[in-house]
Amino acid sequence: MLKSKMKWNFTYNDNVDTEVFLEELEISPLTRKLLWQRNITEYETAKRFLFPSLEHLHDPFLMEGMREATERVRLAIERNENILVFGDYDADGVSATSVMVEALREAGASCDFYIPNRFTEGYGPNESAFRSAKENGMDVIITVDTGIAAVHEAEVAKELGIDLIITDHHEVQEQLPDAYAIIHPKASTSYPFQELAGVGVAFKFAQALLGRLPKELLDLVVIGTIADLVPLQDENRVLASFGLKAISQSQRPGIQALKKMCGIEGDFTEETIGFTIGPRINAVGRLQDAAPAVELLLTKDYKQAEELAKLIDQLNKERQKIVADIADEAEKMLESDESGDNRSVIVVANKGWNPGVLGIVASKLVGRFDRPAIVLGIDEETGEAKGSARSIDAFDLFVNCMKVRPLFKHFGGHAQAAGMTLKIENIRELRHELNRLAEEQLTPDDFTQNVDVENTIDIADLSLQQIEEIGKLSPFGMGNPKPLFHIDHTPKEIRQIGSKQNHLKFQFHKSGTQLDGIAFGMGDLYSDISPYSNLEAVGELGINEWNGRKKLQIMIKDLRIAEWQLFDYRGSKYIEKKLSGSNLEDHVALSFEGSSRAPSGLNVADKNSILNTGKGQIAGLVLLDLPSRLEELGEIIKITQPQKIYACYRIDDSAFFDKLPTRDDFKWFYGMLMKHKSFDLKNGAAKLASYKGWNQDTLKFISQVFFELDFVKIENGLISLHPSPSKKDLNDSDTYQLKQRRLQVEKKLYYSNYQELKSWFDQYMEQVDLAVKEEVTHGL
Repeated sequence: MLKSKMKWNFTYNDNVDTEVFLEELEISPLTRKLLWQRNITEYETAKRFLFPSLEHLHDPFLMEGMREATERVRLAIERNENILVFGDYDADGVSATSVMVEALREAGASCDFYIPNRFTEGYGPNESAFRSAKENGMDVIITVDTGIAAVHEAEVAKELGIDLIITDHHEVQEQLPDAYAIIHPKASTSYPFQELAGVGVAFKFAQALLGRLPKELLDLVVIGTIADLVPLQDENRVLASFGLKAISQSQRPGIQALKKMCGIEGDFTEETIGFTIGPRINAVGRLQDAAPAVELLLTKDYKQAEELAKLIDQLNKERQKIVADIADEAEKMLESDESGDNRSVIVVANKGWNPGVLGIVASKLVGRFDRPAIVLGIDEETGEAKGSARSIDAFDLFVNCMKVRPLFKHFGGHAQAAGMTLKIENIRELRHELNRLAEEQLTPDDFTQNVDVENTIDIADLSLQQIEEIGKLSPFGMGNPKPLFHIDHTPKEIRQIGSKQNHLKFQFHKSGTQLDGIAFGMGDLYSDISPYSNLEAVGELGINEWNGRKKLQIMIKDLRIAEWQLFDYRGSKYIEKKLSGSNLEDHVALSFEGSSRAPSGLNVADKNSILNTGKGQIAGLVLLDLPSRLEELGEIIKITQPQKIYACYRIDDSAFFDKLPTRDDFKWFYGMLMKHKSFDLKNGAAKLASYKGWNQDTLKFISQVFFELDFVKIENGLISLHPSPSKKDLNDSDTYQLKQRRLQVEKKLYYSNYQELKSWFDQYMEQVDLAVKEEVTHGL
């Protein structure tokens, strides 16, 4: 038995008739089911989803503030006024800044860009930057991916005579800034789609300003759209789909330089953006001024692009090390914390922590501890703590932090991610209040990571064509997750891979179909998986292509074994090595012969002490030797119901090959005694055994059985018949019974094959199916 680390929600309904569902589309029943689970049930909706078109984009002028904003920019162009694009330092903000600058320049505007330094200025617009902009002759400021919370800064802009146009997509707070115009989908009741990224909003502004769809900007739009984890639905799906095509074909020097630096071959995918391009662009603003990232995307010079790409790659490597160091410090702080103050929501703070990477650290803590996490860097000179937060699905960070808004000097973000600044003395109260709120709202189950399983698949039904068809649902991301599939099969092969042996590779076979399974970071489970166990796994299906050969593959996210497991180490002289790496918590070593030595420091228990422990208290049973009777072990298994049994016994003096004499053997020996009246065991045993093809132990065994049954007398090695023997069966002899039981024990527990041994244990096990599906979601 091996428990999963996550909660599996089986979201599909086997009763859906996929044969008639969306039959107009020439797709497989499995792909139809995946569409149905995404609430795509109508032909036209499915067609738009599978075949997105730029024509599906909405009219930008449906967004409130768009007309006023474009008219003001055109007026600025006429007057030759200066425009400043004020962006954010993450990948969304950098790409949004680049989109806006290019659009403005094409429209003929005189413009520049500014991104605040997160270390000296913090997040979003600030008074000092606006006053500096005025001094530099700026007449209009356009924010991108920021500004919806800049109430004070909007007042400053008015005071300075600067017209402020805010374009943003972050959560709208209680008070809107008094700006010249606000372009924000969530503040526009007439706009059909509210989940655009910051770069998406900038693109809509560019479209309205230029009076056409600027396709040449799609290679920039896709970066922020995917990197900012907005739902890839509706307009975002269109922008991501066409953006991936655009960036794959982009001749933009910055994109080419990044592609070369990252070793990207072939077309870009959502994974390429999310795990390769996005983190590098983010790294610049996390460690220094983000301006080089914007310059990389805007430059027309290939040499400059290569230099900037090298700088960005180096910063990303520095960022990775800083993140690892801070995460290690934070984890040690939590592991040594005995106060319980971080029991439901983690709030950790320390001096010297780089504020630019704390969001990544918070994500790591959420993944490690399954709790919302806020990570803060303390600046004793200012008396402030600045940092980032990440959350679990069940806890809305934005809503709950807004309940304690007075504790923050600055705050903004989404349900799952946020940034904040607060006074150092408020950290303790913030921790206390958020833990109180979490405990009022959450149950223990809420702290377990959830995975939605979209289908259970039969390996024999898989094909390259099927997996390629599933790819039509891409790009995957928020709002359109890559489907997770469930398999239930016994792997043909399991092995550890990787330089540190920290990954697992499985090989599944069924009806001629081979499926490779890769489980990254699960190498420590190797010793806890019996090679013959039926394994359940949840993962993403894909195709692994190597040297022109394509193979079916599943990237395993989680796994479990519902049944109890048998680890067959019978006869091994290296039990310590066999058990090394196994999780032996709540395991007990059992000895019937009174052995005091157990491998791996386990406690050795005898039969009686184990019988007193009861069901469920022993997770694993390590068998050091054999019982005298099968029933002894059977009784222990029936009462304790261990999840794992390790057969670690070996036999040095086996009775199995010293066979039990037959009844005819006994009859012959008795007849011989009747004929000769007596027999000298001391002097004649070797000769008689040789004559009958027995060994001398067999002869001694027969003699001992007859003696116990009072059939014979033995005096000084001379055996003779009893004058008046009583009628008894061979089974009345303790020696005969002991020999029978020993042979039976060895046959069942030692000389049986794996399946025979497991079947014998199975009869004492309560078969509990841990794979019962979780409650089906989505109202199915």
